[in-house]
Order: sequence, then structure tokens, then C-alpha cells
Amino acid sequence: MSGDARVCIVGFPSVGKSTMLSRLTRTQSTASAAEFTTLTAIPGNLYYKDARIQLIDTPGIIEGAAQGKGKGRQVISIARTANLLIIMLDPTREVAQKKIIEHELNFYGIRTNTVPPDITINKKSTGVNINSTVPLTHMTHDLAKLVLHEYKIYNADVLFRCDATVDEFIDVIEGKRVYIPCIYLYNKIDRITLGEVEKFASRPHTVTISCELDLNIPYFVECIWQYLKMIRLYTKRKGRGAIS
Repeated sequence: MSGDARVCIVGFPSVGKSTMLSRLTRTQSTASAAEFTTLTAIPGNLYYKDARIQLIDTPGIIEGAAQGKGKGRQVISIARTANLLIIMLDPTREVAQKKIIEHELNFYGIRTNTVPPDITINKKSTGVNINSTVPLTHMTHDLAKLVLHEYKIYNADVLFRCDATVDEFIDVIEGKRVYIPCIYLYNKIDRITLGEVEKFASRPHTVTISCELDLNIPYFVECIWQYLKMIRLYTKRKGRGAIS
């Protein structure tokens, strides 16, 4: 890792990750119409507003990546270290691609565009005590105790400051999850209609571009900058959601 921040580009083979890296940095990452051209992670530096942002072009991700298929574990391990993820998608195949990539990242403990559950678990010597500062609509105190017992935690003070789900509670107990902001980047918009472009662009956390025609690239770079600024502000307030 180098620079002021790390941005990792993940996506299926042949969606334009290598072309994107070459456009935004001085690094030449081999681009080809053939799949799996990039066989290892390739870093480059994006210089913007007096900052040096490390961009990582990763090998194409495929279904089963979290179990080690292709270069999946390498890609996901790098993604876990990023300050910001760029999930690059082909708008003509986005439904299947987006669903698979999100599943693979989630399986490996990467939570995108969400903040850590505001739950504190303090281990103690006797008994379990559950408290909450907000109404819990997804789980009860008894259910929380059952979950704790499943993880062999029989003595702890638990404080919910958010209306967490069971899955979010488990995330805090296991303590192995990472929460990373993400931009969904739809490349090759020159291959779809204007109406389709507008549909994608209206979605949250989404940017539409064409690497081949250099369409909307400056706006995308500015979005990276804005997301990284928000991350820095959030990091200063970070600290809850842990076991101690």
C-alpha cells in the first residue's frame, strides 16, 4: 500500500479495468478483448488535488471467487485492504455480474456502502446483560442472548445503539468484517441507449462512463475524491462496534 488512499477496482473479466487504470494513471495495464488478460494485481498512482491515490487493477473475479476459483482469493484479499472499492460492470450484463460480485464480497466478510453496527460488547465475569438505546424491531434481548451462547459468550454487557439485525449482531461478535464504501461503475455506456444510461445513472453510488470514448471520466475521478473525503471524516469518529 502506498499513497494517501487505496482504491481497488474489481469486476468480471473484460469489463475495462485495465483500460481504466491506463486512463487514470501512467501505468500500462495490458488491455485485451480476451478474458483474464490481467493475471496479477497491478498498482498505479492517480494524482488529484495534491493527493496520490493508489489504484489497483485486479484480475477478473468469477463466481466462486471466495472459495478460491480463478484468482478470487487474491482479489478479495486486496479488496479488504482498500479505502474505496470500484465495482466495474458491463451494463449489458449487469444483473448477473452485480449479484455475483456482491455475493462473493459478502461471503468473504466485505460489507459495502454500510456502516458498522453500533453495538458494544464488553466481556465481564458474571452473566449477560442486554441494553438498547433504540427500539429493536429485528431481534429481542432473548434472541441476542441465544446468539451469544452459540458463540460461547456467557458473560458480557451488550449495548445496542442501532436497530440491528441478527446478521449484523453476528458480524460484531465475529469481528472479522470490513465496511468499505463502494462506487458501482458502469463502463461501455456507448453500447446502450440514452434511456438505459439515465436509468443506471439515477441509482445511488453509481457512475456511468465509457473508457473507450473517454466519456464522463473527470466526473468519475471527482466522485472518487469526494468518497475518500467522506471516509476520512467518518474515520475520525470511528471507534464503536467492537468487543472488549
